[in-house]
Amino acid sequence: MKEEEAKRIKNLRERRDWRGRRAGRALCPNLIRALPGILLAVLLAGCGQPAGSPAATAPAAPVVSVAEVVVKEVTQWDEFTGHIEAVDTVEIRPRVAGYIERLGFKEGKEVKKGEVLFVIDQRSFKAELLLAEADLARAHARSQLARAQMARARKLVEKRVIAADQFDERLAADAGASADIRAAEAAALIAGLNLEYTEVRSPIDGRAGGALVRPGNLVSGGEMIPEATLLTTVVSLDPVYVYFECDEPTYLRYGAMARQGQRQSSREVENPVFVGLADEQGFPHEGRMDFVDNRLDPATGTIRARAVLDNHSDPRGGRPFTPGLFARIKLLGSGTFSAVLVDDKAILTDQDRKYVFVLGAGNTAERRDVRLGRIIDGLRVVTEGLVAGDRIIVHGVQKVFSPGMPVTPRTIGMGDPPPPPAPASDGGEPAAPAEEPNA
Repeated sequence: MKEEEAKRIKNLRERRDWRGRRAGRALCPNLIRALPGILLAVLLAGCGQPAGSPAATAPAAPVVSVAEVVVKEVTQWDEFTGHIEAVDTVEIRPRVAGYIERLGFKEGKEVKKGEVLFVIDQRSFKAELLLAEADLARAHARSQLARAQMARARKLVEKRVIAADQFDERLAADAGASADIRAAEAAALIAGLNLEYTEVRSPIDGRAGGALVRPGNLVSGGEMIPEATLLTTVVSLDPVYVYFECDEPTYLRYGAMARQGQRQSSREVENPVFVGLADEQGFPHEGRMDFVDNRLDPATGTIRARAVLDNHSDPRGGRPFTPGLFARIKLLGSGTFSAVLVDDKAILTDQDRKYVFVLGAGNTAERRDVRLGRIIDGLRVVTEGLVAGDRIIVHGVQKVFSPGMPVTPRTIGMGDPPPPPAPASDGGEPAAPAEEPNA
């Protein structure tokens, strides 16, 4: 049975191979007969192609925007981060002890110097003042009596009616009465001050914080009590300080420029600063340097500096700065120097190197490696690689695949947005204005 099955499969394979060879023999004469017609059709199609069609020409050079580098005198500014602080911050504590009777201010509102913030129960202090005034009156009465007795004793001793020691007693009594007056006056003054201290007043103009003690609570106070109760705080509003930390390399650079006469030290002159808050664009607020610390912090490698800003109230009563706000600071970082400036959009990266495409001879893109500096007035400073008169590709650099590639330039100003696309020509391609090739 197995031999019959194998023979049957072999016959089927032979029959299939024979049919394939037969079909091939039939196809070859037909293909040979049709080949001249196919070649003729291809030749006729090639002869009918227009000479100026897109298929017969090379691809058009891509349209790019080029701008001449900007060369001008600039000043470098360094940027730091810091925070706003009040010039004066006062902790309001009572100078006498007692119970808080009432509040004299609205929490969080601006207060004036001398405005009453808290009132302590005054009844006991008024009584002490009355008692001191009564003692003062008695001292005056005793003094008058002593003075009269001394006057009589002076006349009697001159007539030798009384002994000299009795006159001396009258004289001492008069002097003691005068001293009692001064002591009573001092006691009355202290009692008056204590009564005055029951009205806790703001020592500065500023903004009050929240009341930390409410009416009805007992507070401790007094100049000799170290833990007098904290009632609230008041911070001054105008002007304000902005503190920031300057790193060691920048500090050394400032010192070198000061010694060379390129930039004056902020310790000697009030160098200008510009400040911006977290929700602001740029640095709209102008101030001046006020202080540079006398040492660097070895733990952080920075030195503390401070500027002063005006914080005037607007017509609606608002102020731009509040103590504690985050601030961005721009500080004068150099003298005036000539710089080459380009748009950041023109700068490309090749691993660790930066480069631009310069419009070269024959409107070709030439690669030029550059070294970059800071951004000034929205443009990037190029310290090496470009010179005045160079024209670089700003918009359309993604269309340049390799150095030497031809391009169709369209001139714009440095920093300008890309120009609108040119209207399409009759052939459906954008008509780009041609420029003269660079010499």
